[in-house]
Amino acid sequence: MAPRDDSLQSISIQLDGKNYAYWSYVMKNFLRGKTMWGIVTGDKKKPADEKAANYETLLDSWETDNSKIITWINNSVIQSIGTQLAKYDTIKEVWDHLARLYTQSHFAKQYQLEFDIRALQQNNLSLALTEPDVLKAFRPYIDRREEQRLVQFLMALRSDFEGLRGSILHRT
Repeated sequence: MAPRDDSLQSISIQLDGKNYAYWSYVMKNFLRGKTMWGIVTGDKKKPADEKAANYETLLDSWETDNSKIITWINNSVIQSIGTQLAKYDTIKEVWDHLARLYTQSHFAKQYQLEFDIRALQQNNLSLALTEPDVLKAFRPYIDRREEQRLVQFLMALRSDFEGLRGSILHRT
């Protein structure tokens, strides 16, 4: 009996750029359950000894697993994120790219909070506070206000710009 092809299997959560921590947790456990997490971490390396007796078999198995995981990842991310992944050949490169892009920096956390606050607006009533005159000349406040405006700009970007948004959010 031929082994069952499970390459079309996927997880039920989709990475949208705002839920990386939960998505990566679910995906990591899914891959551990498939005994493939070592390929992602690089612990199970691509066979390199071409003189080994079973080199072709080992290479074929590693490439099959690598491709399955890349497919699972692509099936669990929104399209604008998936198109960024096409430049990578190994799942380790894909995973490292996503971790770099979506591991939350201070600014990314601020973005998420502002996004959540914006979602709390009711009947077109903004939750924004009016700005007292004394604060308009206070440099730390001005810097914070400008950062907040950048966050609001990033929130307004369409999903086509997810790569740009992620890049800006995770700069130090």
